Parts: sequence; structure tokens; C-alpha cells
Amino acid sequence: MNLRWKTAQFFEVWWWRFYLKGKSREEYLRNKKQYWHQQLDACADVFRITDKDTIIDMGCGPSGLYTVFPNGQVTAVDPLLDQYEKTLPLFKKSDYPGVVFVTSPIETYNTTQTYDYVFCMNAINHVKDIKAGYAKLASLCNKNGKIIVTIDAHNNNLMKAIFRIGPGDILHPHQYNMEEYTNFLDHEGFKVIKTVCLDKGMVFNHYLLVAERK
Repeated sequence: MNLRWKTAQFFEVWWWRFYLKGKSREEYLRNKKQYWHQQLDACADVFRITDKDTIIDMGCGPSGLYTVFPNGQVTAVDPLLDQYEKTLPLFKKSDYPGVVFVTSPIETYNTTQTYDYVFCMNAINHVKDIKAGYAKLASLCNKNGKIIVTIDAHNNNLMKAIFRIGPGDILHPHQYNMEEYTNFLDHEGFKVIKTVCLDKGMVFNHYLLVAERK
């Protein structure tokens, strides 16, 4: 798993450079913020974030959820932040003066603070140790807080087995189905209170999960 994770991290930076090449920075960020707002709107029946709430964006990437809260009480954590800032014109920490950026893997992020909202958007299956990753998300969540994750979940167990063996999804070291991802949260003492299918695909469906303590 260590080699697979290191390979995924290398290609993650490469993918972003390839994906953003030739794109308008302003247009991309505008569309990305709209994308995040759509996901927040989909959860409006179970939570609404206020200016007083504390937020952490785990595995934030170069254009994470923190972009829609540039002046809020937001911490953004990712192991590749320094590399993103060096290689991607899109990303500059100084553009978000209200955000505290921390370069760290999700599993080993160290703090005594807890948060009202713990986001991990399309990142939990990027980690080296997924059980430790979920344990970290749980430890960061306030007593009455919520964990929000988005994930690509396999919709076919045969394809899941194939992807676990081969490099079919090189960016994601972990390959699980929806039940397994939900079980990780259950093991940490959280129950899923909202499930949204954001996109359906041949191999994966992309889901948003909102969870709170049991």
C-alpha cells in the first residue's frame, strides 16, 4: 500500500497540472465554487453553515471547499499543498487570508482543536491508511458536529476486485463500495443521516454522505 500511495501522490500533482493546462483560472475557480455551493445546497435540509461555525477541509487539494469560505474560520489540510503552490498558477495561499493552510497527510494531522464541520471531499480514498483517516475525521468532529465526505464508490464487486489488483484507478489507492465506506463511519461511532448520489457511472457512483455521532 505504501508504494501504491506514493505512486498516487505523484500522479495527483501530475493530473492537476495536465487538467488545468490552458484553462482560465478565473473561469475554473468560478465553476468550482458553483460546484461546491451545489453540494452544500443538497445538504440544506440537514445542516446550514453560519459565520460562527468552524470548518476543516481535509484533503482540500488546490481548489477545495475552503474557496467558498475565504474569510471564515476554516482550516485546510493536504499533504501536497506546497507542491501545488509551486507548480500550479491556480493556487496561492495568499488568495485566502482567512484560511489556515496546513501541509499534512490526513491521518497524521495533529491538533487539539475540534470543528463543527469536518469535510473530506473526494479525498478519503487518497490516503495511505484509510482506517486511520476515518479515525482522524472522527477525532476532529465536535460532539454536535458533522462529517461530510464525498467518495467514488464501486457499484460492481467484480470491477472492485479488478481495480484492487490493477492500476485501473491510479489516483485512488483504496477501492470500496458504498456499504464499506458507510461501515468505516459506523466503526467510528457515526451514523449517515444524508446520502446524495451526485453522479452515476459505469464503474463508480459519486456520493455525498453526511454523518453525525450516534
